[in-house]
This record gives sequence, structure tokens and C-alpha cells, in this order.
Amino acid sequence: MKADLRMESIQVLRSVSALREFVALQRGKGLRVGLVPTMGALHEGHLTLVREGFGHADVMIATIFVNPTQFAPTEDFAAYPRTQEDDIRKLSQTGAQAVFCPDASEMYPQGFSTSVSVKGVSEPLEGESRPHFFGGVATVVTKLLLQALPDVALFGEKDYQQLQVIKRLVIDLDIPVKIIGVATVRDRDGLALSSRNAYLTQEQMKSAAVLNRVLFDMADQIRDGGDLGAIRQAGMERIMAAGFDSIDYLEIRDASTLMPVDGRNNALRILVAAKIGKTRLIDNVAA
Repeated sequence: MKADLRMESIQVLRSVSALREFVALQRGKGLRVGLVPTMGALHEGHLTLVREGFGHADVMIATIFVNPTQFAPTEDFAAYPRTQEDDIRKLSQTGAQAVFCPDASEMYPQGFSTSVSVKGVSEPLEGESRPHFFGGVATVVTKLLLQALPDVALFGEKDYQQLQVIKRLVIDLDIPVKIIGVATVRDRDGLALSSRNAYLTQEQMKSAAVLNRVLFDMADQIRDGGDLGAIRQAGMERIMAAGFDSIDYLEIRDASTLMPVDGRNNALRILVAAKIGKTRLIDNVAA
């Protein structure tokens, strides 16, 4: 196991015991601790979560772990970008005091046989397209929250369904941490920032930028009283016309449960997952 070390002003922790020792030291000083779980390949969206965390905590810890259990065998686990040294440098510049970088054997030691399953909110949308996904996410996030036991943990609204799943598991498992959702960070064209955007060619980036415009236009039409079914169909046609190869889903759902709606009595969320080339992009907006 690699030793813990300091890089610039940030402490790099490699083991659960070192993470807990670090948190205990902060608690002993009477400080509040915040956590931002990531899979690395950090962009401005991740760094915004850390900076936002300082509005809720005195000490911010980020985690970097490419979690194998949330990838299907056909997905991009091996190819997922790994830029740990650069990530740690970026985190240091945000003022984060520590980063937890475990390896797979630390998170899933020999004999590991437990998983966390969140029913209901995990089942539609991503749950239908990637049935393995939320079991892996729920398990690793539960472990990270219990390993660090922060006062707050911050997650981006770009992964909106994931955020709802995490809020549910924290309530159901009585984990004493406040979950805070942070608004999606977008590039100058409105494309939601994602580590997977690095896979896109320049031409694909132009097409991908249409995705958010479709969602925001749909939201305006919903607020103007348009027919939900017609708005959804027109949105799908625009996405395909922009150069996307397929749409996993484009849905208008209840913002809390993510269940289908037949009216406008509840807060709504528009959610999409679409593929361009080999890259799968997700996004969502309030309606």
C-alpha cells in the first residue's frame, strides 16, 4: 500500500484508517468536515463542488476512486480517464485540505460480498438503461460516507437521479450526513461538464451543445402550458436531427420521485441520456 503524503498544501490519504485519523483530527479542533466523492478526471464542475463546500464546512475532503462496480462489462471502465496527479494539483488550488485516493483492494478487499440497493427512485431512466449502475453507486457512496462520516457531502445536479438515490439511502440507512445538491456547471455553449466530454471530437461537441438548448426550450414550453407529449416528441426529433446516434430516454418526470406525470401539479424535471458516437451524455433541467 502506498504511503500517505502531502502534495503542495493538500494531504493525500490512501487508506481508510488514514482518512478516519484525518477526520478525527479535524473534529478534535471543533471543525466541520465536507466531502466531495469523485471518480477523478476533474473538471470545473467537480472543483465547484469543493469550493461550494466551504460554505458549509471548514475542512473539505475530495475522494478519487474509479469505481468498478458501477460499470457493466461492455462499458468504459478500462478507458475511463485517470489523471490523478493533475487532479490532486487542481484540488490543492481550491483549498481542499485532503484527498482520499484508495485503490480497489482498499475499497473492496478479498471476500467483499455486500451491496446496497435503493428501490423506487433508482428504477426508471438510468435504472432501465444501466440496471447495474445504481447498485454500484449506492454501495460505494455508502462506504465513503461511513468511512469519512462528514457533516456534509456535495453532489452535482448533473447526475440528478444519482443525487436522489443518495438522498434516499442516507435517509433510509440513518447516515448522519447532510446531502447538498449543487447546480450543474456548463461550458460556454451550455453543455453540462462531464469527464466523458473528453471523448468527443470537435464536430461532436457542436452537436452535443444542442442537447441543453433542447431541454431549456422544452422547459419554457412546459411553463407556457404546452402538451407534454408533443413537447417530448419534438425534443427527441431535434436531438436526433442535431447528429446524435440514439436516445436512451428523454422524459418529463416528477422532480422528487422521477415517476411519470399526467399533469403539472408537482415540480417537474426533464431528463435525457443520448449517445453521440461512442459517448453517452446525460443532462437535466427543472421545468
